[in-house]
Amino acid sequence: MILKRHLTAQLHKWKIKSNRKPLIVRGARQVGKTTLINAFSKTYKNRLYLNLEKKADSQYFEQTDNVNTIIEALFISNNIISKDIGNTILFIDEIQEQPKAIQLLRYFYEEAPDLHVIAAGSLLEFALKNVKSFPVGRVEFLYLYPFNFIEYLEAIDHSTGLEQLNNIPINNVAHKTLLDLFNKYTIIGGMPEVVSQFAKSNSIVDLSSIYESIWSSYISDSEKYTTNTTAKNVIKHIMSSAAYAVDERIKFQNFGNSNYRSREVGEAMRNLHQAKVIQLIYPTTATELPIIPDLKKSPRLQFLDTGILNHILGIRAEMLVLEDLSQSYKGAIVPHIVTQEIISIQSNKFELPSFWVREKKQASSEVDLVFAMDGKLIPIEIKSGSTGSLKSLHQFIERTNHPYAIRMFAGEFSIQETKTPSGTPYLLMNLPYYLGSLIPHYVTYFIKNYQLSKT
Repeated sequence: MILKRHLTAQLHKWKIKSNRKPLIVRGARQVGKTTLINAFSKTYKNRLYLNLEKKADSQYFEQTDNVNTIIEALFISNNIISKDIGNTILFIDEIQEQPKAIQLLRYFYEEAPDLHVIAAGSLLEFALKNVKSFPVGRVEFLYLYPFNFIEYLEAIDHSTGLEQLNNIPINNVAHKTLLDLFNKYTIIGGMPEVVSQFAKSNSIVDLSSIYESIWSSYISDSEKYTTNTTAKNVIKHIMSSAAYAVDERIKFQNFGNSNYRSREVGEAMRNLHQAKVIQLIYPTTATELPIIPDLKKSPRLQFLDTGILNHILGIRAEMLVLEDLSQSYKGAIVPHIVTQEIISIQSNKFELPSFWVREKKQASSEVDLVFAMDGKLIPIEIKSGSTGSLKSLHQFIERTNHPYAIRMFAGEFSIQETKTPSGTPYLLMNLPYYLGSLIPHYVTYFIKNYQLSKT
């Protein structure tokens, strides 16, 4: 089964570029990088595949610094004639295992521009420390994440659901079906192996061993993040306790009821963040652009995949009987999956969203997410309450330079003109949870078609 990924369209655009550069596809382990590129490679007449975890493949980069010599050796061993170079792709997998190969990508660009070169790797941030001269400006990047909701619907072949999502705004007649589908997606998550198995069996029961295998591999990988014994122990502690802190902002000092110091936990958290396994979402105090995350304030934790998070917490069974998943695990799961959806559409750059805070001694305000578009910073509140309970969002609206706000909830799509308790008028777009990956399209629609009425 070949599962479609939205990044495929980006790969085809890269293929026909006149000034194409070697491409590095980045992402955590097991998000489907190799599968994606292998499927795309079939659009070429000739395919060259190197896995640098294998000695036989790695030796091409160990024996010479001359990329033309490497290409000639590969063409001879694969019976490819030189005039076919323009219809040939070289896929260098697990490139993090050979820092020299990363360095040589600039020479593939400068000396063999007709050859299509794609590299993929996990833990690249750690490998880059050993690259003597990174080819800045000579390579491009794409980022791959777990399946988002649209990719999930394609995987389970739910064509009517996909068709309905193409309607902006959504037709509310499809609401219950899409919400039920999104709830199931939220429970199982978007890891490719999990989605593939679920598409075949339509059973959640069969997935536990896959989650366990994936999470165990991430724990094993954590050994690679540092050589210091204490640091390894801190990382292991975080991976065993972080899931239970996703409902709150965290402090590094004594994290997870430990005796570890802030410096030790902070370093371990940043390593996990770089590996994209557990990431740090920082707040901002800005109500207008630019968004400047405040790294001195307490962050929230974001796991790579909500399905893995649910497995660690052991809550998948109880989630199956909930109509509104905003009730699951202290209200933390729906904001987590919506954040995951927004992250999934950042394919050209690695940029995490922020949330908004206003902290005072007497009271504090916090908006779940802020989204930058069309020169505006749009507040997004994720909850099931009525408009009257949006206290933090009202605080934001009273301080920003536009009237647009979003509430994501389990109800139907609507747009209403309303006021904050102090009388500031604003426009509220109520978005069902399942539209998270379409937020850019809905913000465009919102701003283009709605303005405050003149009174």
